[in-house]
Amino acid sequence: MSPLNWIDGSRLKSSVSDAIDTYVFAEMSRQRIPGVALGIYRSGSIVLAKGYGKANIELNVPMTADSVLQSGSVGKSFTATAVMMLVERGRIQLDDSIKDYFPEGPDSWQAIKIANLLSHTSGLAAYDNPELQVTDGPFDIRRDFSEDELLAAIARLPRDFDPGDDWAYQNTNFVLLGILIERVTGQSYGEFLAQNIFGPLGMMSSRVISDLDVVPNRASGYEMVGGVLRNQQWVSPTFNSTADGTLYFTVRDLEQWERALCGDTLLKAASLEKMWTPYPYGGKSEKEGYGFGWRIQYINGRRVIGHNGAWQGFSTSFSRYVDDKLTIVALCNLDANHCSPVSIVRAVAGIISPCLEIPECPAVVDDREELTASYWAQFRSLMKGDVTGKKTKAGTFSAEQIRDLQCALPRQWDENFPVLVERTVQKKSLLSVYKIGNVNDRRLLSVSTLEAEGVVSFSVLADPDNR
Repeated sequence: MSPLNWIDGSRLKSSVSDAIDTYVFAEMSRQRIPGVALGIYRSGSIVLAKGYGKANIELNVPMTADSVLQSGSVGKSFTATAVMMLVERGRIQLDDSIKDYFPEGPDSWQAIKIANLLSHTSGLAAYDNPELQVTDGPFDIRRDFSEDELLAAIARLPRDFDPGDDWAYQNTNFVLLGILIERVTGQSYGEFLAQNIFGPLGMMSSRVISDLDVVPNRASGYEMVGGVLRNQQWVSPTFNSTADGTLYFTVRDLEQWERALCGDTLLKAASLEKMWTPYPYGGKSEKEGYGFGWRIQYINGRRVIGHNGAWQGFSTSFSRYVDDKLTIVALCNLDANHCSPVSIVRAVAGIISPCLEIPECPAVVDDREELTASYWAQFRSLMKGDVTGKKTKAGTFSAEQIRDLQCALPRQWDENFPVLVERTVQKKSLLSVYKIGNVNDRRLLSVSTLEAEGVVSFSVLADPDNR
């Protein structure tokens, strides 16, 4: 299908729109997603902005194109844009050491450049490790921190590798960028975005998250726990205002954002291209990878620039199919452990244009078939047997965890033996990912094992190329 065969004037053709509706409703049912806001744009203009399902279950409020949802890490693209604005204005340089802006930081920060933070090549460890976010932990997620306290806690984190030697996606990098923006401009991260991006573009519903403010059309975020839908957990205002992905927006607002990305309203073309070019690390450059606040990949030889996100019962996916002048956004109000908006974006792209349909993930040779058989036996026993809360070969699973897994399974989940599609071997651990289920109703079964303990976790996830 050519790039123009899916639109009729400024709208999707009815046959394409109907096919998308059918798919989205079916996928929401499979993934048990309360609501989805879907945006489709061509050359910066909306061709479809629509809500499906519920924005708030308790009040029976429908999801619409004006529903306000959380960004998750899609917000990193806005942070990176803010930083590049400061670069263009001569306020900072990409090769500046972050020690210039955080003199109280450790000496090891001297080698970290602003570009390393933007590209996740700094080597800084994760601040959002659950073990560090417990009550009275260094990043107690229910405690309010001052900016200086948060910075001091980050300064005590270890470094996983030397800057530029490797790549590791860490939210820590963008938390520091938000603090850097304030130190350079005197404005908080949110204030800078409001004055320099949201206001000028007319993104009237976009802003930093606030539990206190009255936010018209705000959707509720949900988490699936033990197969039961619950409201998102509360976190302190600190962790809802960091620059690693704590924004509100709508699919209508994102039309203005997409339009700006298609031109030079916010940044020069050279700055945008720098953001959309994989940043080199370890002495090598790659065609695919991570730039500044954006991921770059190719699907069937066609360039795709985007980002996914998740936070507080929301999951998001933003993909710019730049060779096709097509952008698709899916905003969902369900946690990322049970929801895959990237699956929706990829499938919708394939409906619009078959040349954008991702090839089915092929099976890989399973050189540990006996181990796979053991995993499968343990998993089936866990799903069918009375092992609640007991120590088994597959570890200790609570009743809540078992219900969660059972609710995520496809209908005829055990009719066929699992098909291996990915295996990652590390020193003392092994991750195996299998397809389970039948055609058009598949899931991914992820099995994590440790050398000394055997199976430590099972996860049932949406299959991005479900078919």
